[in-house]
Amino acid sequence: MKRFRPLLHTLPLLALLVALPAPAAPGSGTSIDLAAEASRPAANDLARATVFAEAAGATPSELAKRVNGLIADGLKTARGYSNVRTQSGATYTYPVYAKGGKIESWRMRSDLTLECSDPAALSELLGKLQASLGVASLSMLPAPETRKKAENEATLEAITAFKARARLIADALGKPYRIKHLAINSSGRTPPLPMLRAASLASAEAAAMPIEAGETLVTASVAGQIELPE
Repeated sequence: MKRFRPLLHTLPLLALLVALPAPAAPGSGTSIDLAAEASRPAANDLARATVFAEAAGATPSELAKRVNGLIADGLKTARGYSNVRTQSGATYTYPVYAKGGKIESWRMRSDLTLECSDPAALSELLGKLQASLGVASLSMLPAPETRKKAENEATLEAITAFKARARLIADALGKPYRIKHLAINSSGRTPPLPMLRAASLASAEAAAMPIEAGETLVTASVAGQIELPE
């Protein structure tokens, strides 16, 4: 019997350890994924356009003289508008092959980007440039500070909507809640404006290009997770 005595002495301690409740796991509770969004309009107060000169010829040097001359004239006209910012764009020169693989001619294109916070001024300038240059693209968008203001307002509204939805769910279940994490994103899209080449508008001469600024809807979305304690 003596040799079993140490084991008997440990039994009360083992029974006590088994009887103790296991500590609750940290963060235990019901997790619920939620999402909310809000939108705010932002005025399209910035106009951006790309114009180009394009020509075909027998030699690259011949093309460079013609195309560079057209771009230089366009820059000279644009400098008459102090509120229009200009920037040289890409230039491409590439061969045109005949059926036998021989080069039969060359083509060259050079771009010029125009940007202005006065759509009326850019409209007038484009009307003049279309006598010799094509318009590759025209877009209306909010200026950075305008977009930022609308984005901040939409973000606050989206967060408020997220909290209201979280409170609605928590109240329905009769429990408090806490926010575990949030992810905030924003986006905005403006429909593209269709463009016509200068060749089809030559008869318009210096008529201003019609521009309707409109608005861009800036949307902020909030996605996250809340936890309801057990």
